[in-house]
Amino acid sequence: MSAASVRALLVRSIDYAGMFPPCDLELEPALKNQAQYVRAPDSWMLSTFVLPVTKFSDAAAFVSQFDKQHPLRISALGAKAENAKDFLSELKNAAEIIRSFQKQHLDLVSVVQLEMLAPPDVDLAKLNEAAGLLADLKLQTFWETPAESAAQTIALLARAKQPAFGYKLRTGGVTVDAFPNSVQIARAILGSTKHHVPIKFTAGLHHPIRQFRDEVKTEMHGFLNVLGAGVLSAEHHWDEAQTIEMLEDQRSSSFEFHDTVFAWRDWEITLDRIKARRKFVTSFGSCSFDEPREDLRGLDLLS
Repeated sequence: MSAASVRALLVRSIDYAGMFPPCDLELEPALKNQAQYVRAPDSWMLSTFVLPVTKFSDAAAFVSQFDKQHPLRISALGAKAENAKDFLSELKNAAEIIRSFQKQHLDLVSVVQLEMLAPPDVDLAKLNEAAGLLADLKLQTFWETPAESAAQTIALLARAKQPAFGYKLRTGGVTVDAFPNSVQIARAILGSTKHHVPIKFTAGLHHPIRQFRDEVKTEMHGFLNVLGAGVLSAEHHWDEAQTIEMLEDQRSSSFEFHDTVFAWRDWEITLDRIKARRKFVTSFGSCSFDEPREDLRGLDLLS
């Protein structure tokens, strides 16, 4: 049985993105995996299935694999737009597709998130228009921009005063240049805490602890490092240097999970505070649901 603090830190933490690199599965096998995962003993770690809005109609053929007890929870991925005008057009289209899909599969499907790139010229007025387009859907929406503009975007989202709006940070990929450095991740996390803007992560977080990986020729960030830094930095009011130190720790022995607290070195956080902080440090997208669990078992953190 996993320690209670493992569950508190990782409950609904993984958005399964099996259709994306490096796994690159077709829609049918990816949804088949999801149908198995929602029935697995470790399903408590699973958050949503990342599905592009352009694939919603194709996905309809496979919805019958799910049921009321094991629904298909979706994080819809909106289309990329090059400018604010096209952004609002694509967003309106995504909202219509989501409404229609949910209406057709009411008992089996729940679209709970929307993820979408925000072009550089999106401003406060456009965000307010976006909020109006999505108001009836009650989605948690995450806007992605390049890591170097994270702090600026998070501050803009705070000004929009839309509780359902959060920030999405890309934390890796299949090439070295896709990985932001620890300074950029720390600044995004601290900006999220300062402005009370939810943050989620995507890509490059297959493994619990930061480590060098030959397949990408660089250090991959660890999801325990990132989520742990998210809750501990907020709880203890860390500065940038302290947050970076945790993000770059490659020693699994630094991380301790007990039934009452999670600890990194001398810093602790209790279960109730983890749960409170996780409202703002939400999840990470991964093309594999198996690799994170296998690595956690290797660390004796998952039964």
